[in-house]
Amino acid sequence: MPLALAGFALSARRGPRCAAGWLVLVSLGFYAYWRVSFLPLLLISIAFNFTAGRALAATGRRERLQSIILVAGVTADLLALVYYKYIAALAASLGFGSIGGLDLHDIILPLGISFFTFTQIGYLVDVKQGVAEAQDLLSYVLFVTFFPHLIAGPILHNREMMPQFADPKTYRSSARNLAVGLTIFTIGLAKKVLLADPLAVDVATNFASADTGGLITSWYAVIGYSLQLYFDFSGYSDMAIGLARMFNIRFPLNFNSPYKATTVIDYWQRFHMTLTRFITMYIFNPLALWVTRVRAARGYDNSRRVTATFGGFASLVAMPTLVTMGLAGIWHGAGTQYLIFGLLHGVYIAVNHAMRIFFPAPKNPPPRPLAIRIAVHASKVLAVYVAALVAFAFFRARSTGTALHLLAGMLGLHGIGSGLPIMVVIQVTILFAIVWACPNTQQIMSRFEPAPGRPVANPYPRLTWQPNLRWALVCGAIAALGVLALGGTTEFLYFQF
Repeated sequence: MPLALAGFALSARRGPRCAAGWLVLVSLGFYAYWRVSFLPLLLISIAFNFTAGRALAATGRRERLQSIILVAGVTADLLALVYYKYIAALAASLGFGSIGGLDLHDIILPLGISFFTFTQIGYLVDVKQGVAEAQDLLSYVLFVTFFPHLIAGPILHNREMMPQFADPKTYRSSARNLAVGLTIFTIGLAKKVLLADPLAVDVATNFASADTGGLITSWYAVIGYSLQLYFDFSGYSDMAIGLARMFNIRFPLNFNSPYKATTVIDYWQRFHMTLTRFITMYIFNPLALWVTRVRAARGYDNSRRVTATFGGFASLVAMPTLVTMGLAGIWHGAGTQYLIFGLLHGVYIAVNHAMRIFFPAPKNPPPRPLAIRIAVHASKVLAVYVAALVAFAFFRARSTGTALHLLAGMLGLHGIGSGLPIMVVIQVTILFAIVWACPNTQQIMSRFEPAPGRPVANPYPRLTWQPNLRWALVCGAIAALGVLALGGTTEFLYFQF
């Protein structure tokens, strides 16, 4: 990182193109550092999609040819994803261990393939729809490979990134952006190594013994994983945003306190936010539009009031939601447990929509005492969190059977089991206090626009970051603790997706 920053500052003196070239160089080096043999795959994917994007732009008035190019481009991207991510699991389910002498178990998942594939698919669709222009090669390669997002997101959209890469101001040194970015990066590092990683061993042990785990152990397994994932993914998202900000680039939010959500719809607007945006734009909306057109062709009414009927709700809301979330689950992995994870959330969201449509809240509810309002709010948050825990049992388990055993343990079917050590109880209590009672990174950094969009005010003004000595000492101490803890760091959980 220091080398990348120093080279960026020096190359920027020779002009924006030179600085952009430097960022491409260090990004490719960053990816190759993991496994250099997969660098050609990334370059081939970039070359293919760049060419497809140029072809789409050049055939703007030939709708049929454009559609053929788009379908061919997206299909090729998905085939590469299927080969590396799903072919081994699919072949194993059919009883094949090898094809043509190739041992399918030897296939290694290239780091970040899901993310750079989705980023490029979105780009091709946008060029086809005329909402994005074909880019020059350097800008496009930088858009895909920019290293803070390359391996685990966020999933970037060309409309929010290309203007920044084209702006000459991006390639000028900024002490303010460097300070803000380094602070956000430090907070993310602390979440990862000080809060998430200490849970990893217990979570792995408890999920490994899910077949026999008692009530207490089973609940601790899922709760521990939910907290591990929360601080791991939140930490990664902060580190990505902070890294990009050091280079004067502002990434979109990808994680915004999802366990504070009061509905599952709100949960998915806070958890993996750029994935939610992607599947909404490129799966749910086209699917819902297709259903609407089919219904219109058959003479069915598509007005808003139809969604308040069983048939209208099932076809216009529930079906697109279940398909979209099922595909989102499969995106995370090839096992049936990932499909169930996605479908569970699809059911949650459909029920959430049904409650809004069939049982709408009164427009002018009677005033309630403060204690009642707090209790209602807390009950909603807890209900959403417990629903997420059930889905997490499938998300983390090595198989559907393991997840079902874990859920059985959570219902007490394997007995009560032994209690938890007092230090574990204290650790979980502290983590829940941070999750539910403390401001998140965006709120702490709210005065300095940590991400595009309107910043969320910090309910605790004294915990709002300022560029002064007090905050410098606090952040320096946190950074030192984070660096000292690096020896026991595990990989980011989303690396496997």
